[in-house]
Amino acid sequence: MFADLHLHTAFSDGTYSPEELVAAAAHNHLSAISLTDHDTVEGGVPTAAACARHGIEFISGTELTAEQGENEVHILGYGIDLNNQRFLAETERFQQARQDRIWRIVALLNERKIPLKAETVFELANCRAPGRPHVARALVQAGICSSLDEAFERFLKKHRFAWVPKAKVSVAEAVNLIHGAGGLAVLAHPALNRVDHLIPGMVAEGLDGIECYHTKHSPSVTEYYLGMAAQLNLLATGGSDCHGMNKGRPLIGTIKLPYAAVERLKARLAERRPHAAAPA
Repeated sequence: MFADLHLHTAFSDGTYSPEELVAAAAHNHLSAISLTDHDTVEGGVPTAAACARHGIEFISGTELTAEQGENEVHILGYGIDLNNQRFLAETERFQQARQDRIWRIVALLNERKIPLKAETVFELANCRAPGRPHVARALVQAGICSSLDEAFERFLKKHRFAWVPKAKVSVAEAVNLIHGAGGLAVLAHPALNRVDHLIPGMVAEGLDGIECYHTKHSPSVTEYYLGMAAQLNLLATGGSDCHGMNKGRPLIGTIKLPYAAVERLKARLAERRPHAAAPA
């Protein structure tokens, strides 16, 4: 039995609908999944319903953008109460910041005579948590770029003229928000952010786990983080970080997290919420 605990849908910057995502999970014989859309849990209910139809265990989740010092990191939240009002209010604020960022990116493009409208991006995104991939798709759709990679390389990646940094909260704020919604906080793809020296400090602020298995983690890197997780008494999680067809091919199925990791995650959730039901 295997799981994938890092997945995205069209409720943020993925391309799959919840049903398409779950169908892909079933095709890859996954026993459990978590939806971790950026700054939202809106897709949780339809994804849970699709999982029930396919006989797949669903664990609610999200992915928040945070910072430790001047380092950007992503914090995954698992077992989130999808009806927690404080969490919903805060993520609504994050979503507004994402929308504001789109306006700023498009304004910078327009300053360089790139004829793109923010309304076009929002229409294409059709969600409350738009991101740079939606701008890239709009540039490709308009014939301005031939691929998403070209859009990022020419305009959208860091140090390019249309780069606009994301709004962030501190790691402590992200962890507290996730804990307040009944969840567990896990550092996403640590090798991509190169913040190993900061992880003990994050643990002191309540971090519960590390994403050891990831599409961009080599086997040796995975083993390194598994060792770190054991040493620091952290959960070891993993997932493909699939965004549907954003990368040209779906990544779901490329990472198969041993189901024992899901059992440990659920046990830790039960310790935190001894009177709560199983995560939904």
